[in-house]
Amino acid sequence: MANRKSWHLWGGFWTTSLGTLASRVLGLVRDMATAALLGLGEGGVMDAFVIAFRIPNLLRRVFGEGALAASFLPVFSAEFERDPRGAWQLLSALFAWLAIVLSVVVLVGEAACAALWWVDRSAGATPLLGLLSAMLPYLTLICLSAQASAALQALLQFKLPALVPTLLNVCWLAAAWGVAPCFAPDKLAQAYTIAFAVLISGVLQFVVQLPALRKAGFRFEYNWRECREAFWQVGQSMVPITLGMAVTQFNTLLDSLIAWGLSAEGGASRTIWWLGGAIGYPMQTGAAAAIYYGERFYQLPVGMLGVAIATVIYPLLSRHAARRDHRLIGADLTLALRLVWFTALPAGVGIILVAQPLTRLLFERGEFTADDAARAARMIACYASGVWAYSAIPVLVRGYYAVGNRATPARLGLIAVGVNLALNLALIWPLAEIGLAVATSIAAGVQVVLLAATFSRDTTQLAWRELGATLTKSAIAVVAMTLAVAGVEHFYPARLEPNRMQQAIHVSLFIGTGAAVYLSTAWLLGMNELRLLLVRPKLPADRLSS
Repeated sequence: MANRKSWHLWGGFWTTSLGTLASRVLGLVRDMATAALLGLGEGGVMDAFVIAFRIPNLLRRVFGEGALAASFLPVFSAEFERDPRGAWQLLSALFAWLAIVLSVVVLVGEAACAALWWVDRSAGATPLLGLLSAMLPYLTLICLSAQASAALQALLQFKLPALVPTLLNVCWLAAAWGVAPCFAPDKLAQAYTIAFAVLISGVLQFVVQLPALRKAGFRFEYNWRECREAFWQVGQSMVPITLGMAVTQFNTLLDSLIAWGLSAEGGASRTIWWLGGAIGYPMQTGAAAAIYYGERFYQLPVGMLGVAIATVIYPLLSRHAARRDHRLIGADLTLALRLVWFTALPAGVGIILVAQPLTRLLFERGEFTADDAARAARMIACYASGVWAYSAIPVLVRGYYAVGNRATPARLGLIAVGVNLALNLALIWPLAEIGLAVATSIAAGVQVVLLAATFSRDTTQLAWRELGATLTKSAIAVVAMTLAVAGVEHFYPARLEPNRMQQAIHVSLFIGTGAAVYLSTAWLLGMNELRLLLVRPKLPADRLSS
């Protein structure tokens, strides 16, 4: 059984995971370049840029890559098995309607930005509205790209969809390194330069996938009469799936908006005028940018582990559901959670351990000061405490969708949003901006517990003994890893002002020691999760289709 499962997970997981790693590494380089250009707090330009970018990017993650892909994949797969031409007609209709509906949304958004700018031309609002207006068309482009990726994934082609996001980082870097410095010291002009590069990347991400779709048999053929039933099947599942899959992304956007609205600008009054001037601001300008860097770091393991495993496990769970084999659904979902927690627990703790030196190494240059690095490191560490939960959510949610249950993740997701909002408002005054990260991490943990317990109660029993063993052994290995890294820090402490080479050696020693101790301890404890990820079994041809 383990061999059969590892065969299904091996190829798709590593293709998706390595593609995600390439994109994330380039994304890290792009963030280093952006930090050096725009800094963190001065002028609030970075705050405005990250919020303006987050809005279309959030809709891409939720609508394009998340809800639409999750509702589209089973319908497209069923149509493709029955009639490939009908499946391509469905894809054609979705492309057409996405382009129309999202173009209308963008036009409405542009009009709203213009109206808000006319009402409020303050120094805080103008950069945000201008940058948001510049990047809104990215929404249409990236959702079309995500739809093309979903169709390729439905055909079990994972390589190109995994590599396509790197184009955003390539265009972004070209702008940050090659064009934006020409506009120095005007930070707002530099931010607009990167915004236009984002738009160019949206075009490229969609266009490069068209030859692969054409090779697979796609020809644009809009036939509403033939595909409308399948089209409505996709559409009807969109709202509950959106509510179920959007929670972490929505919570992070909520964090950013609260940080932007409740941060005192340089030279501004320390009290909140729209609350009667009786309450002081809990945060300083730069809080939204610090959240952005915190999210970027925790998204690396989440993308490589949680999303990658969820992407490849979903078609397998859907097949089991079609055969009404609930025993295999429970077994494979348990395996996916074991793999996620085996990798995500050390990843999250590792980020916490190296947050401070790693942030200094990567970002402390140009306009990004030592104080900026300290703020970003605190935010990164607090968000990283929830990596185990962020990585498990996409796996668990897809378990529900595979069996046709879209309402429960939506209901539990709304509970998690409520928990996050309440904790946000309770924690920002005593903890300032890191209270937002702590609240999001706690809310994600609550959501995972509710999702797993409800699925096991209402759908099929998860193997709790196996999950408990994985968590216990992983926790022991993480403690050993933490002690080893603490020992390295004791005997080789970070200097107050080391050069880049010393910083790199320090961080590499932390990471290498932690990884070696964790894997060695896991091996001594007899954990076989690593073998399931690394070993590609040789199976007879008749078992590869099982």
